[in-house]
Amino acid sequence: ESISYSEKYFDDVYEYRHVILPRDLVPMLQKDKLMTEMEWRMLGVQQSPGWVHYVIHRPEPHVLLFRRPLNYQQQVAQHQMARQQMAQQQHHQQQHLLHH
Repeated sequence: ESISYSEKYFDDVYEYRHVILPRDLVPMLQKDKLMTEMEWRMLGVQQSPGWVHYVIHRPEPHVLLFRRPLNYQQQVAQHQMARQQMAQQQHHQQQHLLHH
């Protein structure tokens, strides 16, 4: 048995997916505790950053429910661009100070 991943589904705020673990991993799950990204990655779950284990599906503890903001990827890209622009501005300011 291997880990299986649902297609993504959406509402107005989040994108969602569920991940089905092999039943033999269930004993490794802490009952009534949401997992951090590090914890679910240690179980072998592989997905892009930003996904949050947000609810425990009690009838089937081997089904992990995840969500992340709809515009998560866009927010990350905008943040990276802003950081690059700031770094370039700082570099130009330093160069200006060095030459004057």
